[in-house]
Amino acid sequence: MIAGMGDAFRIGEVKDRVLFTLAMLALFRLGVHIPLPGVDPKALTHMIGGGGVLGFLDLFVGGALRRFSIFALGVAPYINASIIMQLLIYVVPALEKMSKDEEGRRKINVYTRYATVAVAAIQALGITFMLKNAPGVLLPEMQERFAYFAILSVVTLTAGTMFLMWLGDQITEFGIGNGISVLIFGGIVARMPEAAVQTWRAFSGDASAIPKLVIVLLLMIAVVAGVVMIQEGVRKIPVRYGRRISGRRVYGGHSTYLPIRVNMGGVIPIIFAISVLMFPNMVGGFIQKAAGGKVATYLGQILAWFRPGHVVYYVLYALLIIFFTFFYASIIFNPDEIAENLRKYGGMIAGRRPGKNTAEYIDRVATRITFAGAIFLAIIALIPHMLRMFAKVPFYFGGTALLIVVGVALDIVKQMEAHVIMRYYEGALGKGRLL
Repeated sequence: MIAGMGDAFRIGEVKDRVLFTLAMLALFRLGVHIPLPGVDPKALTHMIGGGGVLGFLDLFVGGALRRFSIFALGVAPYINASIIMQLLIYVVPALEKMSKDEEGRRKINVYTRYATVAVAAIQALGITFMLKNAPGVLLPEMQERFAYFAILSVVTLTAGTMFLMWLGDQITEFGIGNGISVLIFGGIVARMPEAAVQTWRAFSGDASAIPKLVIVLLLMIAVVAGVVMIQEGVRKIPVRYGRRISGRRVYGGHSTYLPIRVNMGGVIPIIFAISVLMFPNMVGGFIQKAAGGKVATYLGQILAWFRPGHVVYYVLYALLIIFFTFFYASIIFNPDEIAENLRKYGGMIAGRRPGKNTAEYIDRVATRITFAGAIFLAIIALIPHMLRMFAKVPFYFGGTALLIVVGVALDIVKQMEAHVIMRYYEGALGKGRLL
């Protein structure tokens, strides 16, 4: 693999794409350190360090929230807007019709960007009110001029999210990997040195804690191995192409297979699930303040269900991962289209008639494989949380963070390899493939 990476970097286009991606990540990290005025950084760091939804969000924006920087919202609003639009496509017939052609998909992308502005503004307003209610976070002059602070925060944070969305598009087009996933990957990786230091402090100086440290290290290895196994796992359905004669030439007559991935969505279901669980608390902070009285008290109790550490949160987290795994698979995998292509080119699956019968078989196999992958993905995501919750073993890296980092890293390496093979040939990798 290392030899293959070295050979890939000798190819100009791959090197340029990697360098462009690194430059965009450097720009992202620069914006993380540009704070908005009016917030006490020490009080905000203490507040976010206590955990909760803000602490969870801060992990995925690389510490931007604890600095209350221009990128404090990250790309979460864009992900939420994308989920909303994808759900509406199944509900609104006009959007479903638009999604079937290239021009219509471009219009849906434009609508998604408009929706991102609205979602970002709502989330920014929610965070602003959460900061107002937190003691000592806002400076006294900003408490007195809260309307000015709210307008400044909403406009700046919304603009920051839109810039990150544009940055992600540039990475997707000119760099390596999916831009939005790469930005989340960069934010998590930036926090890993701090997590390593916290883990060392938690276990150093206590000989009795060595077994727990061993458990944490083994757990990290297991999570990484599990993610690789899910990402690389495929179910191969044998396909046989019949022979046909055209003039003096004989076509077909060979066997191949149809690969169905265990986890078609990669880390997208994890990212979607996190974004959905974050949204209620961001919006709820604004509604809770406006309602007041007993309504605010009841709403606070309900919002506590959507915060890390509560059993309801983890149950919803697992269910959302399973749901979005199936949801994303239904978008990118169409059994009817695959069956029609097989019939058109003379391919058939043993024991299955071409057409509807083949489509039903492929759909049945894909559903079973996707269900197994979704359950496994949810278990891997929850194991570290359960260990920290019940066994009191600190795990600062987080199973979700490891899932995203490993998944995105695999995707980046695969795209590097694809660029080399597509534009040159497999032998350009020299001594070995990347994966």
